[in-house]
Amino acid sequence: MSPAWQEHGYPGHSSDWGASKAVDGKYSNRSVWGNQCTLSANDQVRAKWYVDLGRIVSISHIHIYYRTGNKPSPGAFYSRFAGFFVYISNDTSKDNGIECFHEIQKNNGTPTENQTISCPFDGRYVIYYNERRAGYHYPDYYSAFAFNELCEFEVYGCPNSTYYGKYCEQSCSDSCLGQRCNFLTGNCLMGCSSGYEGPQCRQKCDGGMFGATCSQKCGHCYGNTQCHHINGTCQAGCSAGYVGSLCNNSKKNYIVNV
Repeated sequence: MSPAWQEHGYPGHSSDWGASKAVDGKYSNRSVWGNQCTLSANDQVRAKWYVDLGRIVSISHIHIYYRTGNKPSPGAFYSRFAGFFVYISNDTSKDNGIECFHEIQKNNGTPTENQTISCPFDGRYVIYYNERRAGYHYPDYYSAFAFNELCEFEVYGCPNSTYYGKYCEQSCSDSCLGQRCNFLTGNCLMGCSSGYEGPQCRQKCDGGMFGATCSQKCGHCYGNTQCHHINGTCQAGCSAGYVGSLCNNSKKNYIVNV
């Protein structure tokens, strides 16, 4: 079970309704007395909860099971859930992370108590956050205060961020910067190493280009051959009249009058 934390735990009930209840694999009883859900303190304008995955992982999606009071859908507490955010971060600050979801429905009865969220990002911490800002107009059905009442919060993805695919069986391209790629597509998240291009950075620079983002133009290589895709050297030599490893210096620049 991954360690979890919440900002405003319900006073005196950390063992009953603490942050870890959202990652214990139990959510068959989603009432306050089932002791299978987190319960945050009353009268708070901000609610923050997070789970520490232990290392940077490649995340695919998240299942959230919210407190219902064991009432029929949408449950008895959707107004407290309304407007929530989910962030992926490499530390415990949401401001340093990526917002992967914001619940913005405007209809009474939303959101439903079971949520599946696509979140194809890398990170160590997954943060649930909600707020009720002073002076901000929320829909009438929103609760007056913010809560995190999570009965289960399941994060799916690859434990090794250098792999992707349904079964985490495919390796991200070595040419991805940091060898980090999207869990679903294998597309590189941080761009390509020098000399490569394409969504998965598996294509060597061609068309007379080389270097970072394939943005540098090859010199005058012999027979208009492609230069080395990383460093730009002309492996077949230079065209007549040019010298240098990149074949970009004219011979006339080397004539010395005696």
